[in-house]
Parts: sequence; C-alpha cells; structure tokens
Amino acid sequence: MLHNALLLFPDFALIALGYALMHLTPLQRDVWSGVERLVYHVLFPALLFSTSVRATYTLASASALVLAGVGALAAGMTLAWASRWLRADARRTASGMQCAFRFNSYIILAVAASVGGTQVVSLVGVLIAFGVPLSNAGAVWALARQGGQGLWRELMRNPLLVATAAGLAVHALGWQLPQITLPIFDRLGGASIALGLMTVGAGLRLQGLHEDWALSAWLLAIRHALLPLTAWALASALHLDRTHLLALLVFTAVPTASSAYVLAMRMGGDGAYVASLVSLSTLLGAVSLPAFIALAGR
Repeated sequence: MLHNALLLFPDFALIALGYALMHLTPLQRDVWSGVERLVYHVLFPALLFSTSVRATYTLASASALVLAGVGALAAGMTLAWASRWLRADARRTASGMQCAFRFNSYIILAVAASVGGTQVVSLVGVLIAFGVPLSNAGAVWALARQGGQGLWRELMRNPLLVATAAGLAVHALGWQLPQITLPIFDRLGGASIALGLMTVGAGLRLQGLHEDWALSAWLLAIRHALLPLTAWALASALHLDRTHLLALLVFTAVPTASSAYVLAMRMGGDGAYVASLVSLSTLLGAVSLPAFIALAGR
C-alpha cells in the first residue's frame, strides 16, 4: 500500500499545489473559475474524445470489464437514491447524490498511467467512455427533477457526454484521426490532467458538511467503500484478470468528480454543499485509492 501511495504522490501533489496557489498567491477564485471552465468545456472533452477514438479495445474483449463497471455504477446510483430516506434537505440531497457515483476522470487517467501504463489507461478509457454518459445522466436527472429542468436538454448540452459520444461513434466506424492532429490532442490532454488536478485543489473547502452529517457520511461511504467493493465482487464473479481488475478498481475507488460542483451551480443546486463533499472525497481518495489498488495486486 505504501508503494501505491508513493506512485500516486505526484497526482495528489498537484492537488496540493492548486490549494496552495489558491490560498497563498494572488491567483484567487476568479482565475481558477476561468481555468475550471476551460478544462470542463475544452481541454477535458478533447482528452475524452481522443481517448475514445484511439483506445485499443474491441467491445467483445472489454465486454466483461464494461459490465462490471456499469454494474458498479448502477449499484452506486441505486444506493445514492436511497439517501432520500434520510429525509435531509431535498435540494441538498438532489445536489449531493451525484457525489456518490460520479468519478474524477482527471485522477483516474493520471493514476492509471502511474500504476499500469498505457494498457490500463486504455482500459479505463473504455470505462470512462461508458461511465460518463451513465453517471452524468444520473446526476442531471436528480437535479433536473428537483429543479424542474429538462433532462434531455441538459444532457445534450453536457460537453463531456457530447465528446465521449462523438469519440465512440468515430471509433465504431473505424475512422482514424489525421496524424497531424494527434499532437494537438496529446497536448490538450496533458494540460487537462495537470490543470484539472490543480483546480480540484483550488476548490477544496469543508464548510457545511455538519449540517447534514448523516447524508454526507452515507454518500461518501458509497463513493469510497460500497461502490469499489461492489466492483471487486463483480470482477470476481466475472473472472476478470488482474489487469482488468486494476483498471476497474482505479475507476471505482477515485474521488468524486470536481465537475459535480459546476453542474450543481449551473442547475440551481446547493453548490457550497457539493464543493464540501468533493473536497472531503478528494482527501479520502488518498486512502481509498492505495488500499483498493493493493487489493487488485493480491
């Protein structure tokens, strides 16, 4: 586990750097808000599109992995929906539910490269390609239902979903990106991971979690324990090999998506509460990720 923690040190160091820059330099919230929008609307969609197009997989070879990943996400969404029985504030619950099953793709790709190289990056790319539409649909549905907004309109405007769908379509058709464009996507992708991790750090704040502590504890327990344990059980049932299991546990044990805050704010949710959940989830990920990566190596 210590070895895994050291492998992940550069990624969490970038998160710490973002926090330090936010609080110790003139680069305040207005700067990071612009960076966050750039990553969310341009850099990260470019990375997802490129990863989806260039992934070295076929649906047949990745079918068991996808089944396990989708099954784990579905279980996480079901458990998150059960949080309504806690009878916490409805707006806060609808906003926070997404934190139980959404995943931070910046951290997934960075960690996959650190612990498994290009093969694991390719496999988590498959999971991201299927997981982004599913998790975004679940998040948007909860907020749209609470806020009275149109689900399909919100989904069609989501840049992560649009980029992933476009990449899958190009991949399915067997098309190739022009060679001259590949360095452009590589540079955009590299920038998205580094800047994405720093924006996670810049957004860290833990105020407001005590107001609905039972809701917070339940949602974070799903994200950092129940969801990856479900993935591990499904991987065992489907007899996934060690490499596929590693990709699956990286995918399911990461902190929640930093873009959950952006979505909550844009759709009229409780953005401050979501920001606090994302922050605590990021800190918990420093423990859960090495632990579940170690489980994959057993």
